Amino acid sequence: MNSVAFLYAFLSAVLMGTIGVFSKHTGLSAEIITFFRLMLGAAFMLLFLATVGKVRLARTWPSWPVIANGAFLAGFIIFYVQAMNYTSMANAIMLVYLAPLAASIVAHFFLGERLNSSALSLICIALFGFAMMMEFSIDINSGSSEFIGIGFGLLALTCYAGFILINRMIDPTIHVYTRTFWQLFVGGVVMIPLVIFSLDEVSIAQSGWLLAIGFFPGFLAILFAIIALSRLPVAVFGTIAYSEPVAVVIFGWTIFQETLSPMQMGGCMLIMASGIAKTVLESRVAQQKASLAT
Repeated sequence: MNSVAFLYAFLSAVLMGTIGVFSKHTGLSAEIITFFRLMLGAAFMLLFLATVGKVRLARTWPSWPVIANGAFLAGFIIFYVQAMNYTSMANAIMLVYLAPLAASIVAHFFLGERLNSSALSLICIALFGFAMMMEFSIDINSGSSEFIGIGFGLLALTCYAGFILINRMIDPTIHVYTRTFWQLFVGGVVMIPLVIFSLDEVSIAQSGWLLAIGFFPGFLAILFAIIALSRLPVAVFGTIAYSEPVAVVIFGWTIFQETLSPMQMGGCMLIMASGIAKTVLESRVAQQKASLAT
């Protein structure tokens, strides 16, 4: 492990969190934001592969699970951006970061990855943390913006959990660059029918913002994540990844004056602590299984 890898992981998390800032600044629809983040991200990824002489990796068939994950990636981003249009950035990102725990529950019942008492306790703590984020009260009026925002957030959570679960089924011999390019590209293609008649919303003045969306949270964040994952244990990377919700909360507070009460801050901390602990726990279980196998 080295400090450069830590830096890549941290920068990846922070860059991922900038999508909310770009979305609110441009005022464009979630569909257009998602399309340009994914399609331009794929274009920048292809340019990167050409620069390092590995374009052949983009021509490799990625397998059907990778293709399916591209669709989940598109769904995750569009619903996350929509959630931020109706509720606070903090609420939206905390819902998203319940996805790894939700994926663990699904894996328990359908993939044979049994949950022990420690994992179940962490899931309960995270859910209690989200209840604190909501201050134990959700406006259930179906027309309220908070209700709509939580609904979109739950859809984002579902897509992200699906993304995580399918990633566990992908053939590990498929190169990470191949996976990254195809997931970005397929996600962009999935969005075409949703944006084809609304691209006239985009003005020349906004083209710079869209390039930034494709480059920073689209391409660069994922590239940095790939580099970090090649040098860091998954548990360490997963822990550092929780810098993203921290960054999102800070962006919402400093740029958009989205304040959090002490109870909501406590809820944020519980969710992030549970996620980090779950990542470390899974890593230890994997190490124990590997040692028993040898």
